[in-house]
Amino acid sequence: MRTNDAQMLVLSALADGPLHGYAVNTAIERMTGERLGRGSLSSALARLRGKGLIEYLEGEGRRRPMRLTSAGREVLEGEIESLAHVAGRIFETVVPDKVAYQDRLAATDVAHSYKQAVLDALAVRPGHLVLDLGCGPGTDLGALARAAAPAGMVLGVDSDPQMTRQALTRIAGLPHADVLMADVHALPLPPCSADRVRTDRVLQHVADVPGVLAETRRVLRPGGRLVMAEPDWDSLAVDHPDLDVARAYTRHITDRIVRNAIVGRQLPRLAEEAGFAVTSVVPVTSVFREVQAADQVLGLQRNTERAVAAGYLTRRQADGWLDHLARSPFFAAVTLYIVTAEAPAPT
Repeated sequence: MRTNDAQMLVLSALADGPLHGYAVNTAIERMTGERLGRGSLSSALARLRGKGLIEYLEGEGRRRPMRLTSAGREVLEGEIESLAHVAGRIFETVVPDKVAYQDRLAATDVAHSYKQAVLDALAVRPGHLVLDLGCGPGTDLGALARAAAPAGMVLGVDSDPQMTRQALTRIAGLPHADVLMADVHALPLPPCSADRVRTDRVLQHVADVPGVLAETRRVLRPGGRLVMAEPDWDSLAVDHPDLDVARAYTRHITDRIVRNAIVGRQLPRLAEEAGFAVTSVVPVTSVFREVQAADQVLGLQRNTERAVAAGYLTRRQADGWLDHLARSPFFAAVTLYIVTAEAPAPT
């Protein structure tokens, strides 16, 4: 570690008040996952004291506490401002438009892969009536309509007016597709009318997952098929030296951001409880090695700020977290499950 890095770590460790040398290194270990070597720490303390950035309080030996001077605090605040500027160029700070966000996700390589797996599992045939529950802006209606043509059709269902308008625009000219603005908890369709039903990252947001599955069971004909692709946000793993900070970030996502954050792992049980026969469960893990690509999906800075406001992270933890993500080699992963279920045929 460079001497200047060591000096900034010491200043950061002293931000909340006086500490003696051992306690400084303990605080640095909490922030970075490693302690400074004895020589690096001694050199950093001597240089900072020589610059007038820290001062010793009364005490004896190595237990003698030290604190930031006003000049030291100014230097530290300037560094934090600089880091915020760097983070501002890397992380999104504004919540993206809903349609743009859905389109962005659909354009990723991982989305292409799992969406094709969902389409394969659906096994749509000409003549089928296919329901796309929570169809959003209609990203996948075209592919489903082509699979059901010429005698069948796809019906997209969404309760959001903006999404349904966009979906209707996108299927204009497709004779085998339509969009219905409706609540997936109460589908305006007769019993046993659909051959195939799909959900794609929808059940994580609904108010009543068992209720939606029961409604799906009602409208699906005997022998019909339901394919669901839903994430398990508790599986979100972001590499960071402080495991407690990384876990706190994920815990905030599962507790506060996503309504049904672990629905991916629950789907096989919930589907069977709704009367379906589960025939396949396939995990698909998204791996991110580039921080900006991950940020476009995960909203790293936005959700970090929310975690601070909710008390899951301190301000200092959040600043250190974002600085590490922005400057260090990046890794994150999260798992989505594709669950295939069938409505039992009458015996």
